[in-house]
Parts: sequence; C-alpha cells; structure tokens
Amino acid sequence: MVLLEALLLALFSQKRCQTQILKCSVQEPQLPLHAYQSGDILIGSINFHGFFRSRSITFIEEPPPDSLKELIMIPKNYQHLLALAFAVKEINESPHILPNCTLGFRVYDSYDSARRTCQATLQLLSVQERLAPNYSCSIHKNLIAVIGALDSEVSLNMANILDIYKIPQLIYGVAPVMNDKTPGLPFYQMVPHETWQYEGILSLLLHFNWMWIGLVSIDNDNGERFLHTVFPMFSKRRVCFAFIEKIPPHTYITKINDILEKGAKIYDKLVDSKANVVVTHGESYSFALFRWLSYISEVNRRSKLKGKVWIISAHMEINAFVYQRNWETEMFHGALTLRIHSSDLPGFKSFEESRNPASTKGDDFLRIFWQQAFGCVFPNTVAEEEEEEFCNGKERLESLPGFFFEMSMTGHSYSIYNAVYVVAHSMHAMSSSEVKHRAVLKRKEQKFRNYKQQQLHQFLRVVSFNNSAHNKVSFNEKGEVVAGFDVINWKFFANESFLRVKVGMINLQASTGPTLAIDVEAITWHHWFNQTKPLSVCTESCRPGSSKKVKEGEPYCCYDCIPCPAGKISSQEDMNDCNSCSDKEYPSKNQDFCLPKTTTFLSYEEALGLTLALLAHGFAFITALVLGIFIRNHRTPIVKANNQTLTYTLLSSLLLCFLCTLLFIGEPQDVTCILQQAAFAIIFSVAVSSVLAKTLLVVLAFMTTQPGSRMRKWLGKEEAGVFVLSCSLIQAGICSLWLGTSPPFPDVDMFSMAEELILECNEGSVTMFYCALGYMGLLATISFMVAFLSRKLPGNFNEAKFITFSMLVFCSVWLSFVPTYLSTKGKSMVAVEIFSILASSAGLLCCLFFPKCYVILLRPDLNSRGQLITRQH
Repeated sequence: MVLLEALLLALFSQKRCQTQILKCSVQEPQLPLHAYQSGDILIGSINFHGFFRSRSITFIEEPPPDSLKELIMIPKNYQHLLALAFAVKEINESPHILPNCTLGFRVYDSYDSARRTCQATLQLLSVQERLAPNYSCSIHKNLIAVIGALDSEVSLNMANILDIYKIPQLIYGVAPVMNDKTPGLPFYQMVPHETWQYEGILSLLLHFNWMWIGLVSIDNDNGERFLHTVFPMFSKRRVCFAFIEKIPPHTYITKINDILEKGAKIYDKLVDSKANVVVTHGESYSFALFRWLSYISEVNRRSKLKGKVWIISAHMEINAFVYQRNWETEMFHGALTLRIHSSDLPGFKSFEESRNPASTKGDDFLRIFWQQAFGCVFPNTVAEEEEEEFCNGKERLESLPGFFFEMSMTGHSYSIYNAVYVVAHSMHAMSSSEVKHRAVLKRKEQKFRNYKQQQLHQFLRVVSFNNSAHNKVSFNEKGEVVAGFDVINWKFFANESFLRVKVGMINLQASTGPTLAIDVEAITWHHWFNQTKPLSVCTESCRPGSSKKVKEGEPYCCYDCIPCPAGKISSQEDMNDCNSCSDKEYPSKNQDFCLPKTTTFLSYEEALGLTLALLAHGFAFITALVLGIFIRNHRTPIVKANNQTLTYTLLSSLLLCFLCTLLFIGEPQDVTCILQQAAFAIIFSVAVSSVLAKTLLVVLAFMTTQPGSRMRKWLGKEEAGVFVLSCSLIQAGICSLWLGTSPPFPDVDMFSMAEELILECNEGSVTMFYCALGYMGLLATISFMVAFLSRKLPGNFNEAKFITFSMLVFCSVWLSFVPTYLSTKGKSMVAVEIFSILASSAGLLCCLFFPKCYVILLRPDLNSRGQLITRQH
C-alpha cells in the first residue's frame, strides 16, 4: 500500500481556541476522513493508513502554541477535504489506475504558523507518528507526494523541507515567492502562473476600456510580487491607477483593530475615487477581509459607497468568517472573477450530500463544520451559551449560504482533485515502467525506496490525462498546469445567497497570447450602473476630432481634450495625436475622418469654363467680322492709311489669341499643355509687335513730312513686315528654349485647394514662363511709350491716340495679372490667365479698330482722302 500525503489549510471556527490541539495517531483507520474535537479546537493532524476499512483509532493530546489561540477559521474550506477524499475514493475503486496499490492520506492543519507547518511536514517524513526524520524502518506507507498548501507562505515553509528529500509538492494555492532560492524546489503548480492571470485581468480591462482603476492587495510578499508585476504590465497598456492600497493579512482576533483602521482608509478611498473598477488580489481568505468594508460603513455611518466593479483574482474564494453570517454583500454585486477552467465532476455532489453527522461515522471534521456552518451544537457538545440551538442532523448542506459552503466544486477543490489524479497517473506510469525490472528491484528494494521520490518527478513532468469532467490535465516545462481561466460573474442576493454565472473564457494557449471571449449581455452589473456597461476613466473620452493633452503633474489617464489643428483629423476616441490625411484626401467638417478629394479642372461643363469659351468664340467672331470689313473695304482711304499688311496681321493674331484660350479649357493633356503657353506667347508677341510697328509707322509718317527727311525709306511694307517677324522670332526662340529644356506637362495640384485635386498644366520652368511674359511686357511698354510721346500729332484720325489708349488698357490688364495670378489657386489661375488674354486682346481690338469700323460703316463721308489730310486748327 502506498500512502499519499496532503497538507491542507482548513479553517472552520469563529471562536478562539481555548483547548488543546490533538495529535491523532491512527492505526488501521476506519474512515477516509477523521478528526477529533475537544472544546473549540477545530482540526488536528489526521493519519489514514487505509480507506474505508474497519480499524481502531487512538488519540494523543498535545497543547497548541499560544499564537494559535485566537486564530479565526473559515468553514468553506471543508470542501477541500471532501475533494481530496472523493478523488482518493475514486482511484481506489478504479481497476484501471494503480490496481495493485491503495492510496491513503494524512491531513494536517498549518495553523498559519511556520513552526506548526514545519512540525507537520517533518511528521509526514517520520514513521509511526514519531517525529524522527531520516529514520525509516518500514517498507510500507511510503510518502510519495505532498499536496498543498492553500497560502504561499505555508507552501514555502513546506518546500524548504521537502526539497531536501526531493519529495514532489503539488501546490493548489498561490505559489510561494522565491527570492534567494536556487532553482529546483520540487513543487508543481495546479494553477497557471500568476502572470497569465494578470494578463487575463488586463484583457478584461482593455475589453471594457477601463483605464482608471484601483488596486487592493494583501500586505505580504505575495502582494508585493503582484504589485511589482502588475504595475509595469498595466502601465504599458495605458492603464492608470487611481489608488493602490494594501490590507493586512492578519486573521487573528487581536488584529481586528488593525483591519478596521486600514479598512476605514480604504473605504474612504473607494468613496472619493472616480475609478469604478477595483482589482483585488490576495490569499484564499482575503474576500472575507474585504467584507469588513460593508461592516465599516454600517458601524461608522460613512458615506454610502456607490457601485464598483470588483475584479477578483483566481486565488480568492467567495467565503466568509462565521461571524459574518448576516453581513450584507450588496457592494460586491456584479463582481467579476477569474477561476481556473473547470467543469462539474460527476458524483461529487452526491458524495457531498452523503455527508451527514447521523450517517457518517468517524468524520469529526464533519461535526465541527456542521456546528459552525449551521450555528448549532450537538447534544454531547459542551455549549458555552445556554441559548445555543442543538443540531438535529437533518440540516441540509444545500440550504447553507454560499459563503459557508457550495455544492458545486470550487476552484481550489477542483485543483486538489486534479492533484490527486496527477500523482496517481504518474505513479501508474512509473509502476508500469518498473515491471520488467521487478527482479532487480526486489534485490535493491531499500535503495529503490530512497530513489522513488526522485524518479517520480520525471513522470510528473510528462503526465497528461483527461479527468472525469473530460478536461485535459498536464504540466508545461515549468511545472505549471496547462489550463485557461473562466470569467465568472457573481450575483449576490439579500438572503446571503449568491449565483455564479460563467460569462467568458480566457484561452492561454493561443499563439498570440491570452485571448478573451466574453458574453457582455450575460453580465449583471451592480445596480448603480442600471445594467449599462460601467465606465472607469479619469477623464471623459476625447471625441473624434480632438486629441489628448496630458495635464501637468497628473497620470497620463487624466488629460484635457483639444481640437485637432486645421488639416488634421482624429478618427477614434482618446487619440494622443491628430493625423494628417493623405494627399488625395481632406478632413471632414468635424475633423473626424478623411474624405476623398474631388478631381477638378476648368471644363466646359461648368459655368465659368462655358462663359469663358463663349466669350472667346464671341470675340473671335467679332475679330473675324472686323477683318472681313477691312478686307471688303481695302480700297478705302482709311484702310489704306493704316498699312493693310500690319492691319491684317494684327487682326489675324488677335483672332488666334481669342481662339488659343480654348487650349486652356478642358482636361490637361500633353499636347495642350505644350501648346498653351507657347502659342499664347508667340501669337501675342506677333500682335504686340504689330502694334509697335504701327506706332513707329505713325511717328515716321509725320517725320517724313519735313523737307529733306531721310525716314521715308523706312515707310515700306517690307520693312514693317521684317520688324514684326524679327520681334516674333525672338519670342519664338525663347519658347523653343523653354520647350527644349523644361516644357510644360500635365500635373496634379494636391495642396492648393483643401477639398480638390486640381488637374493643371505645370509650366515646367517658371523662369522661362516669366521670361516669355516679360518679353511681351517689354514690347508693350515700348509701344506704349512711343504712342504716348506721339499722342499729340495732328490729324482728324490720330492713330497714335488710339494706340496709346489701347496699350494703356493692355498694360493695365497684364500688370494686374501678375499679382492676381500669384494669389489665386487651382483652376482659378487658369481662369485669370484666360481672362487676361481675352481682356487685353479685346482692348486692342476695340481701341484700334472700332473707331475705324464706325467710320467705314456709319460715317462713309469721313472715309475720304480729304478728311484724312485735313489738319486740325
């Protein structure tokens, strides 16, 4: 028979220990669980060398240490013992696991004392209940493994001793803090590493966008480890802490004042804080300490605490001290907690229901639990108060408040159940591997016993099986059980009962890290929130269109919201910075998203383009009409007097100037972009040089009237044509150089207009563009100056006056063109250039030719040689 040992923390009483602790030396025990009570003592050390066999029991009394006389107990932990007994019972009754072995166990209480823990651990290593370590004279009842403990400090005290003997330790509570230890303490964790639990809590916070939280932890090494791990982890994901508080870990009545004093401070912090989420971390009993918060508000009549969302770590069970039976739990309604993924075990509820003081013999743990949970005493128990009711044995476990006992298996009980099976399966695998070496082992049996515990480790590391709930149980390379967490939502009722509802699950085996799946609709929030998702932020979220600005001296969760600057957007809430849209997009009116820019150009479909096109065609028609009039009346004196060649050249160039504006309207193409500026520059140069030639001919004509003048030879038609051609060729050379080096090309202007993409012709070389304009300006300036100086020449139809006025209009248009062109954007620049071409060309047409058309068409009597040579007085 092989003996399985378990060290469990089992706290069951609200009364002070005033009697002796019993050491139970059991020979051939009758029942799987047995405890002996004397007075108020709750649990002693229990040794079982068999299971459900008829044996006798003897007891040896031992006084407790003084520090244990005021230890406060928690009755709910009784289920841990039932889970242990239930697992051993199933294994011993199974023909498939350890068919040739019978498991037994001993249960010791740590009494929250390092001395008692070490004493109990050494007692496990001794034989026949004698504290004699390193002495073994029996080949039976070998200690194989230890299951425990519930709290981290107890587990550490055990591990320091068990490490010497290389005995496996399966921890189902909080793993101990190893500060200065060398790696290799032989313990296995029946829950995932705490870091995964913190990752799961963080995923909950991020899922609900709870970025402003409070932290409350136990003031011990485990609590320090929690804060040291959580603070950087949460801060990295932009979670801030409204407050960080620690509660004392004491469970002694003499320390109640400390709990009240510290609890009052924490309660005030909870009342004053805007954080609606409180993350709590502690030991298994810590929730019972948190229940003091509701008691403090009742006793001290403090301000009513509004609703909070309590997020409770997996190691904390929903429990209570016995004296908290009638304390309200409304403040914890809607709490969320993590629990190692588990399922109901078949047969366990029936096993619990079978426990009854009347039918279950030898289980003194049950009697102690029964008295405390139901608030009664058995008739053979000495009562301290006469008013106490007697237990009749008909009380039902399912009628107990969930704080005292749950019919469904708790997380810790589930881990204990799995731990027993882990040891059993590992032993089964080890036994199977030893069959072929049985003969050798018999010869070296004593040596093998010393080696068996060390050999069991290699089977524990690779154990893998499905338990009766069809959940897989195995360890990773670090000796931590591979499992996920369930997200539990707690509903507390006025009758001190509660309901736990599974609302989600955290998968720890995803390749990208912990993944949360949660049904938000299934969550019941605290009544304060009216069943709407709670908010927990220091500052209300910055709406899209604004960004966060951290307040001076405040955590980064506390900030002001400032509007995005012009040209930038923020499409989400609480953005740190506003972003610019792409070149092809522009911000919406509220600056919360980007809109695609519309592609635009000066087209015939829009009013502006159509109007300019009609004007161009209209002026071109008028110019053609004037040209026709002059051609038809080419023999009349007024036409002859104006140098027909220059007149026809000027009218033809003006006609082409009006028509070349059509190159500027429509979607820019390679050909149109090249022709636009070159055609405009050359044609306009022809027109202006023709005007200049006419001006010079007028001046020369009057100069030749003087006797002996040599200017007559410059009045020929050939000389005028050469002058116009020469001036035009200079402009043609400038344009050729322009087109040869950096010609205009189709381009997209993305920046001039906020909401538009402008299709335009890029001039290529801006220098050459202004050189062409400058040359035309030079010709126009010279023509204007010559005409201005000759404006007072005599004659009924003084050509110089008309030229002066026409050049004044021309220069005024183009002088205003330059600043207007530079100050406009997009297609308006094209419209300005078209308008300038039309206006200056129309000015030349009107000023130079309309007076002559008036005479030709309406005053033919003035169209005579006599009238032209008549001098004004």
